[in-house]
Amino acid sequence: MHWLFNLPSALWRRLMLLFQGVAALLWLIARGIGALFGRGGTIGSRLGAAIASPAGQRQVFALLRLFQPNLVLKRRIIAAYPNNGITAIATRRADVVDILGRDADFGVVYAPRMEKITAGENFFLGMQDSPRYTRDTSNMRLVVRRDDVPSIVTPYVANAAAEIVAMVPGVIDVPKALTQPVAAGLLDRYFGTPGPSEAAIAEWTTLLFWYLFIDLQADPALDARAEAAAAALRSWMDGHIAERRSQPHRDDVLGRCLAMGDAAMPGMRDLDIRNNLIGLMIGELPTLSAAANLALDELLDRPGPFAAACAAARDGDDATLSAHIFEALRFRPLNPVIYRRAMHDTAIASGKLRRRRIAKDSIVMASNLSAMFDPLAIPDAASFRVDRPWESYMLWGHGMHSCFGGHINRAVLPALLKPLLAQPNLRRAAGVRGRIDQAGTPFPQHLHLEFDS
Repeated sequence: MHWLFNLPSALWRRLMLLFQGVAALLWLIARGIGALFGRGGTIGSRLGAAIASPAGQRQVFALLRLFQPNLVLKRRIIAAYPNNGITAIATRRADVVDILGRDADFGVVYAPRMEKITAGENFFLGMQDSPRYTRDTSNMRLVVRRDDVPSIVTPYVANAAAEIVAMVPGVIDVPKALTQPVAAGLLDRYFGTPGPSEAAIAEWTTLLFWYLFIDLQADPALDARAEAAAAALRSWMDGHIAERRSQPHRDDVLGRCLAMGDAAMPGMRDLDIRNNLIGLMIGELPTLSAAANLALDELLDRPGPFAAACAAARDGDDATLSAHIFEALRFRPLNPVIYRRAMHDTAIASGKLRRRRIAKDSIVMASNLSAMFDPLAIPDAASFRVDRPWESYMLWGHGMHSCFGGHINRAVLPALLKPLLAQPNLRRAAGVRGRIDQAGTPFPQHLHLEFDS
């Protein structure tokens, strides 16, 4: 009889799936008509811009969840990594979770470019489940400790952000003045890897994250810039590690790595330390800064939640502030899809009507953005709500290759934005200055806000 009590809820979720899909279809038709009669650029470019926007992506995924939840295209969408020219797009939460949890069936693809970055060595972000993967991740968890977050990481970020905001005369370019400097400072104070300058480490890590995860079309110009950045980062890291070895070990991540190397722990040669720290650096600075600005931008577009987040920041209500920031990121995650490659012939959604065969070497794009809006799994998915359980979110992946520093992000993002959100009458600057400018990159580089000083 248990199924009988669940029947109304199941029917309601199916109705919401239908409603979302039909509403998305109408939205896309309206945008198509707007593109047909709009000005500036071609019809295709106008429609493409609408679909590529965060709202547009959500509508496309809503349409797919209803009509084609596992879409298989005979098209090579990703050229940067080897594949057979077939691409599958998974949109239902159950299928996204399934794909990201089946590491033996759907493997990470990043190894070739990671080996270019390190000049020959993979690091664990690009490894399949293996003894070496276990060794390297275990070593890094010994030095990047969970109990460091409340005792070292969050206090540093909170104090650094507060000092910066206190010195700002009522106008701030958030990425350049706040989020990038604090993220770079964290690399220095906690990881022990400051780079030769803040500007250099920001440029190197941004380029290399772009090269690894976002450059799907293998742009040769970006390839050349990334190889130059990787060579410069390797050279600096080798010199920095040698210099730190000549000094008493400090209690930061690099110092702990060096101490483990002194003890001849497997996987902690200087080369291993360099390569794994390069991976962590690439994953820290650009993503932390970008996520903070995307969450802030989404809140600014929502007057009610923005006012509530600002009030929570002023009142020191960290739980409410955090809930608003992460709900904003649900609407604007840094990575809307996570891609894998089929390791052999397999299937998605076996035993379901939406089942699809997946040929070996097909690229599978599991949409975490779509998963967080699937009404079959997320109640009231289209609404901005701050009472969602943490399990509703899939902001930093899922499964074995979920973000290594996800627990750091969860603590640091509210601490980073809190001093700014606490300022009186925080608002966008006038015109385009008050909107995110990526400055030719995939990441926010400028966002000017004002407040009453």
